Amino acid sequence: MIAVVDILGQQFKVSENTKYYVPRLTQEPDSEITFDQVLLLSDGKETKVGSPVIKGAKVTAKVISHLKDDKVLVFKKKRRKGYQKMNGHRQHLTRIEVTKIG
Repeated sequence: MIAVVDILGQQFKVSENTKYYVPRLTQEPDSEITFDQVLLLSDGKETKVGSPVIKGAKVTAKVISHLKDDKVLVFKKKRRKGYQKMNGHRQHLTRIEVTKIG
């Protein structure tokens, strides 16, 4: 079974027993979380599309851990002006495992 779910403003295509990196959630590790903003459900035979969400559909996941993503370097330069600026950024992420779609 496959679902498209909205998590903190981003859409993710998820399936059961699969792990995903999502933007940082407030829940503690080893806790259950339910997403009720399900936009699409498909079981291979039948596909349901919400307008904008499917009523009664939920995706349950388990929070595994909180972590930071790899550093992304931002480099700015203006040629012939002597201007260079280097900046880095690490995104805060949460790793989840989808346990049930329904």
